[in-house]
Amino acid sequence: MTENAVTTGLRDHLLLHFGQHAKLRDGEYPLVITRAEGVHVIDSNGRRFLDALSCLFCAQLGYSYGAEFAEAATAQLTTLPFNTNWNTAHPPAIELAERLADLAPDGVNRAFFTSGGSESVESAWKIARQYHVANGQPERVKAVARRTAYHGQTLGALAFTGIPALKEPFGRPAVDVVRVPNTGEGDLEFLLRETEDAIIAADPSTVGMLIAEPVQNAGGCFTPPAGYWTGLRMLADRYGFLLVADEVITGFGRIGEYFAVPEVVPDMITIAKGLTSAHAPMGAVLVSDRVAEPFYRPGQTLAHGLTFGGHPLAAAIALRNLDIFERDKILDGVRELTPHLGRRMRELAELPGVVEVRGDGFFYAAELDIDDLAPVRAGLLRAGLIARADDRGKPVVQIAPPLVCEREHLDEIVDRMGAVLGESLHKH
Repeated sequence: MTENAVTTGLRDHLLLHFGQHAKLRDGEYPLVITRAEGVHVIDSNGRRFLDALSCLFCAQLGYSYGAEFAEAATAQLTTLPFNTNWNTAHPPAIELAERLADLAPDGVNRAFFTSGGSESVESAWKIARQYHVANGQPERVKAVARRTAYHGQTLGALAFTGIPALKEPFGRPAVDVVRVPNTGEGDLEFLLRETEDAIIAADPSTVGMLIAEPVQNAGGCFTPPAGYWTGLRMLADRYGFLLVADEVITGFGRIGEYFAVPEVVPDMITIAKGLTSAHAPMGAVLVSDRVAEPFYRPGQTLAHGLTFGGHPLAAAIALRNLDIFERDKILDGVRELTPHLGRRMRELAELPGVVEVRGDGFFYAAELDIDDLAPVRAGLLRAGLIARADDRGKPVVQIAPPLVCEREHLDEIVDRMGAVLGESLHKH
């Protein structure tokens, strides 16, 4: 496309996700990315950016494996281009379910495939509800989620999301959700006491599940204290609700393991993004044997389905993604470089106006003492760096680099980020 065609099409025809479209009429255009290579992307004006966000936390392998994924896609498209998992099955989905069962914590052996993260979260809720109904507890209609949590944008997933600005236009949430503290708001004893008190106040017999991210995205990479997930597991077992680890962002290497949930075995794990390293849209709910058991009873139906969930093309790409992870020892690289990235990121805490640096693996945030993030956003782009300047909760700048980044890439990210923050915070 010519530059004029790009501009016209963007201004007159494309509705951007979370787009402020009046700016397009004023000639203020977002990045239009036309090419990518390695850990860099190139826009329609030929500008080159280091992608320190893995696009949207999902391009785990960066942009150098396209030929391998194309080979896998071609083989699948010329064999079986489509079949649904709607009461039928096909080999790529079966094989992928087996591979995921091998990688997941012990006892989590079933996979329900979706097209993305929001669908995975909604599907987990529908599975939880049917589990409780099948076991004679239909009154379990409430969920528990953290205050600033982000769990997706479709109406069901949005119910679990805790950010008011994203929810208010759409009226009453589809699910009643009990709010509990984010990690980072207190010590372990406080977090677990406040969570249990909220559950008791809501009537534990009405709670169906608790959903949480191992490292919380919204608010800026909140990490849990040791023992937090053990405490959540104990509460779930004590009061009879299900524990769901939302690993849409943290899964598949972001924290150096295939799954980041520590210490315990959750009842379900929601995944997407890194499952295919963004080479195809796909997600899943990984379900424990205990939760899946009712659906194997005579006459029982799992009353949920998605036309494209487990699409053979997406499944074939996910399988190739796992092959590459294993062959190229992707997790080893993240584990090796995590201490270095952590040290470099913590250097930013010495800058005036940086309140705190937190995170783990290849997932970090710097919380800022600033009212307006616009200068930071502009400065990052001028520096040739794609990162997220976000104010859902605390004002933060987040990075989630591709897992194939080498030490020099990570140093470049932190150096550019530090220069931008130093300039922006000084002016502020």
